Amino acid sequence: MEQRLTNWSGNVTYSTANIHYPKTLGEIQQLVRQWPKLKVLGSKHCFNTIADCDENLVSLQAMNKVLVLDTVNQLVKVEAGITYGELCPYLHQNGFALHNLASLPHISVAGSIATATHGSGVGNGNLATQVVALEWVNAHGEISWVTAEADGDNFWAAVVGLGAVGIVTEITLRLQPAFSIRQFVFENLPFSQLYAHFKEIVSAAYSVSLFTNWQNEVVNSVWIKATLQQAVNFEKVEGWFGAGAATQPVHPLPDADAENCTKQLGIPGPWFERLPHFKWGFTPSRGTELQSEYFVAKQYGVAAIQAIAKLAPKLAPHLFISEIRTIAADGLWLSPCYQQDSVAIHFTWQQHIPKVMQLLLVVENALEPFKPRPHWGKLFAMAPATLQTRYPKMTAFKNFVLLYDPGGKFRNEFLETTMFGK
Repeated sequence: MEQRLTNWSGNVTYSTANIHYPKTLGEIQQLVRQWPKLKVLGSKHCFNTIADCDENLVSLQAMNKVLVLDTVNQLVKVEAGITYGELCPYLHQNGFALHNLASLPHISVAGSIATATHGSGVGNGNLATQVVALEWVNAHGEISWVTAEADGDNFWAAVVGLGAVGIVTEITLRLQPAFSIRQFVFENLPFSQLYAHFKEIVSAAYSVSLFTNWQNEVVNSVWIKATLQQAVNFEKVEGWFGAGAATQPVHPLPDADAENCTKQLGIPGPWFERLPHFKWGFTPSRGTELQSEYFVAKQYGVAAIQAIAKLAPKLAPHLFISEIRTIAADGLWLSPCYQQDSVAIHFTWQQHIPKVMQLLLVVENALEPFKPRPHWGKLFAMAPATLQTRYPKMTAFKNFVLLYDPGGKFRNEFLETTMFGK
């Protein structure tokens, strides 16, 4: 019996066991010319079928090298299969950093960029905003590329590409000097304080994340990732907007061991060991779970949170935890933060799949007044026609896709349904 891969949490079993592991650009080109249908697997951290294919899957896990470190212009060129856990220590050793990271370092650079995955911070764009150049193999097996400097709209279209235009092979990222972060956690922040002081709370440090199970009208824990200069504001604070300073390390999930979380209690450390919530080399979060996430314009953030808080009794039996974060606006056509500073409300669900899918309809209905955009790689129930209206550049993006893949070699059922409405 053929052995098929599953995604990270086990809720998706990929539709074919025909998986290719190229090691060179030439091998990728040969695969593209040989097969009529292909999709690329990243680190398998998507919770829907955006990366699935019933004919051929391509894994770039063997293409994970740093190609060029340009110390003068503060750029790094990498192969698309590299993960942040592999890349970040190298950058730090050479005196450089990325401006932000996601919750866990286990995810691949190419997959994170393609779905506009993000960290937190009112001044921090998502991970795709680090890109300054992109190379991919198009449906003809030819090499295509774009740069931020030279290619205008093609660049803004290609970066958050959902895997629809080809197989990304090389990525050039913008860097900044390495920096240190101190992480502080405050517990039991009253919702009333969050509503009254939302802007001040989420802007308090370089990166701020709020974890809540929506019970008892409190945010269970606020994770503050502060630069060394900002850290003095939190060193000796015992009460912060009604929340108490944690006296020992905590996990986002109230009943979980904090051993696999990045260091807290204000202990300074390198950017790449503090900006994620979870350590490299440990199983992050719960593992057996489902995830959903919705982005709303920042001006609707408090109202959106209040709308979800009203659903607390319905959420409780099926939810592990929610995380609330802020992300800066960008110009990437299919980024959920396209032209709007955003508040993201994330849900980590128990694997009650039918119940969760029903709940997503309830959540989306509650958020509908704020025109939410779902995370491309996570579960959502939104109708394709509605989703497409949320992106002003959707028609232009589809035309861009047709230029590089007119026959749909890289489009699967998810993309045909969600993007093309078929």
